[in-house]
Amino acid sequence: MKKGALCILAMIICFTALSGCEPGEQEGKTTITFQTWNPADYGPDSPIYKIIDSFEKENPDIHVKYIFTKSDAYQEHMRVELIDGDGPDVYGISAGSAFDAFRIFEEDLTPFCEREWGEDWQDKFLDSCLDRVSDSDGRIYGLPLGQTYAGYMWADVNMLRQYGCEVPGSFHEMKKTCQILRENGQMPLSIGAKDSWMNLDMWMSIAADCDTDALYDAIEGEASFESEPIIESFKIWQDCFDSGVFQDKAIKMPIYDTVNDMFQREGSIPMITNGSWAMNMYTVSDEKTRAVFDKEGADHDVFLIDWNDDGKVAPVTASPDVVLCLNPESRQKEAAFRFMDYLVNEGQDLLVNQYLEYMPSRADMELSVQGLGEDGKKNLDVIVENGKNNVAGPRGIKYEDLSLAVCDALKELATGKITPEEAADQIERVSKETIR
Repeated sequence: MKKGALCILAMIICFTALSGCEPGEQEGKTTITFQTWNPADYGPDSPIYKIIDSFEKENPDIHVKYIFTKSDAYQEHMRVELIDGDGPDVYGISAGSAFDAFRIFEEDLTPFCEREWGEDWQDKFLDSCLDRVSDSDGRIYGLPLGQTYAGYMWADVNMLRQYGCEVPGSFHEMKKTCQILRENGQMPLSIGAKDSWMNLDMWMSIAADCDTDALYDAIEGEASFESEPIIESFKIWQDCFDSGVFQDKAIKMPIYDTVNDMFQREGSIPMITNGSWAMNMYTVSDEKTRAVFDKEGADHDVFLIDWNDDGKVAPVTASPDVVLCLNPESRQKEAAFRFMDYLVNEGQDLLVNQYLEYMPSRADMELSVQGLGEDGKKNLDVIVENGKNNVAGPRGIKYEDLSLAVCDALKELATGKITPEEAADQIERVSKETIR
């Protein structure tokens, strides 16, 4: 090697040693990694970038490396990384079975919360959110970043009127409406039934409408899934596919970005199933979405129906949408928790009141959404009112094997492979083996 090349190599080695930085780190700063599927990266205007930029300005000693992973492979992807010891410092996970299944990868945050927010730190969060991230001893293993409500449907009211229809209020009316839509070459109520979480969301609202106590008692092993109300809910679910309430080939279509885009960005279908988080249709900067939702006379309704025709509208289910967890293997836990603290405070303020990604998970947070038109205000009022007075219970099933059994049965019901009675039987067998 020539003398000049040796000098250059020596300078590079010396500089690297002095800097002490790994590739991707910033000199003089602690780098923490944050990985999640939500808040999502849908472009440079995504709120997560604004939050990270603001955090780094207030905390110049910390650099946040943000890693976005799509939702369809997120949980398994995270599990592999954490097992291999390559996991991020902070990560998001879904509440329910996924959160419980990842417990060995979740740091006990109780000491951090007590030190940062005081002895009464529990008062900071809504009980419904805190319950989902705590164990039986009151230890907290994740911070709830916003709350969501599931079981809703969304309608383009003007499109329904084109076919002589109104927003349905019952299952009977829904069947009639979907029949008319089909006769006119239009899609009926559209669901992303390829996604197990979407199926579970909708079925739980149906089941809670049939009998809330029967649903949650069965989940907790205090009653049987073979009870009459649960079987009735499976019949209604299967009937949605058999009678054409849901679109053809629904089981092969995901909500994102297939079904949701047809409603939100194309404005080409009249109804979809989706939760309260779909309120961000009123806030995203995407030009196609804005053309659909901001056009003159735009009229959209978020709605619930009476699934079992007993005169009562179905309830919603509620849960933290994203739970922020601290990796026990992190080498910079203090810096990581500082970022988590910022996310659930200043970050959540932005995510809720400017972008409507979630509803509040904090008890001390005021809902003051800015810039909504009349259509958006109307639907936000519906979601807030149901959140106060029409919540059946937790969203999802926190027992992983039981949740998988229900999701598998819902797909088999959708394709006609099993009967409602057979679905109840096979789920009940798993329920009896479930450790609670």
